[in-house]
Amino acid sequence: MSDWKAGSAIADEMESREVSAKAVKQDAQHVWHHLTHHAGQESMMIVRGEGMRVWDAQGNEYLDAVSGAVWTVNVGYGRKEIADAVHAQLMTMNYFAQTAGNIPAAQFAERLLEKMPGLSRVYYSNSGSEANEKAFKMVRQIAAKKYGGKKHKILYRERDYHGTTISCLSATGQFERKNQYGPFTPGFVEVPHCCEYRSQWGEVDDYGMRAANEIERVILEEGPDTVGAICLEPITAGGGVIEPPEGYWPRVQEICKQYDVLLHIDEVVCGLGRTGAWFGYQHYGIEPDFVTMAKGVASGYAAISCTVTNEKVFNLLQDDDGDNRMDYFRDISTFGGCTAGPAAALANLEIIEREELLKNVQVQGAYLRQKLLTLKDKHPVVGDIRGKGLFMGIELVKDRITKEPVDESVAMAVAGDCMKQGVIIGRTNRSFKEFNNTLCLSPALIATHQDIDTIVNAIDHSLERLQN
Repeated sequence: MSDWKAGSAIADEMESREVSAKAVKQDAQHVWHHLTHHAGQESMMIVRGEGMRVWDAQGNEYLDAVSGAVWTVNVGYGRKEIADAVHAQLMTMNYFAQTAGNIPAAQFAERLLEKMPGLSRVYYSNSGSEANEKAFKMVRQIAAKKYGGKKHKILYRERDYHGTTISCLSATGQFERKNQYGPFTPGFVEVPHCCEYRSQWGEVDDYGMRAANEIERVILEEGPDTVGAICLEPITAGGGVIEPPEGYWPRVQEICKQYDVLLHIDEVVCGLGRTGAWFGYQHYGIEPDFVTMAKGVASGYAAISCTVTNEKVFNLLQDDDGDNRMDYFRDISTFGGCTAGPAAALANLEIIEREELLKNVQVQGAYLRQKLLTLKDKHPVVGDIRGKGLFMGIELVKDRITKEPVDESVAMAVAGDCMKQGVIIGRTNRSFKEFNNTLCLSPALIATHQDIDTIVNAIDHSLERLQN
């Protein structure tokens, strides 16, 4: 490198550091961070990302094992083709309300639905919470149109999370997430969790069937003529990475059909490859009426969410002849008309296909599970390993026999120690009274054996220090 180029590079680096240092001060003075108690804390500022790694304002490098902290950046950082696709689209047409169509939205809808046999319509909005809210509104409007308003109740599952709006919190089975935000939207009813490690009946051979039958019990208690839908995560995410037990999903599908209950699958976390299939529900052979998604749809390169339905739901919300001025889905999402989202989503989908990332998730997911099971063999504090693909949870306990959970501070300490080692992991965070004890891993779909070794070694060292 010439002296001039070297000097220019040094000057650029110094300018970048000055900008970062100033931004850190601006951030501390003016920005209200998510999920953060600000008293006496200076927040981390992430300034750059490439592949699986990110850098903070001080120049520290981290391997990101949670895809942007909230399981979002599925194809990794620095994807020029996605940025280029968004730029080109914005220069052509950036926005028009979804009362009209646009080219990338039409193209992505077709490509997406090719991955989702049995589903036929895509409704765009801008966040997972909003996507779920749309489905809830559809259920309520169907109840009004078809059932005189009676079949309006929506069931949700203990430990599942569906979003941050009041109605989405009304459908969330996590006490501390909901605490202080009531009163909640009426008509949402909780069904029991399906975490076999925390079995309500002790050790039984038919846990999955029993857990599913609890849904039927609630339907019968509420009255089948009052229950319109049930909203479930295919694999519970922030509630502790809970994979459904054997027999659970087929029985849930059977119950929904028996009582004419619409099945809503929340794929905001699991969707677009996280589990090794395009969608988590596809592992279990079920046929949903609604599928909602966000996060990995565009890997965080643009805001987009989708509420996907079958033609049955679509037709229930349409008047055949169009004469009734109130007989259609009277909803709008302002930023559902942004073209950047579907443009980014198309490029994101093409990367997943071209690089065969679903296959990579299957291979690396099996390797990750194997490595985590070695941690369980080594550390008594590890009570359970669960999940699917590159979506895994490690539940920490004080005692394996009693399964008493560790305090939330222990999971915080492990995550903090990993951070010091240059690895960012997740954890259940002020969601429950006692079960904030699960470490959460969701590395990008591009993860390699080497990346997984780095992640697991960091957790291993942290657990060693914890017990010494």
